[in-house]
Amino acid sequence: MTTPGRIRQSMKDFEKEDPQPRSFMTRSEFAQLGDGEVAYIKQLNPDAAERLFPALQTAPKGIDLYAVLGADGTPIALTDSRTAAIANAIENDLVPVSVH
Repeated sequence: MTTPGRIRQSMKDFEKEDPQPRSFMTRSEFAQLGDGEVAYIKQLNPDAAERLFPALQTAPKGIDLYAVLGADGTPIALTDSRTAAIANAIENDLVPVSVH
């Protein structure tokens, strides 16, 4: 079993082995990662779909819904088929990636 002390020591050893300074991405930079190249496909329940797509008055109950999202999380499309969501991403010249 790994203890918290052992994990901290492992991290210290790792830091000693890698003297390169780390630069961290800002939230904005992270949000733009893959922008215009990647589309995230995410399965949603009706409540989440209504929040993500405000124009959707009432999401249908009892069916699977799939959102196509830009790399920054911007909603692009909503469909009732994962295959259609993937096709939408490809039609828009985006690489579809599943989000769990």
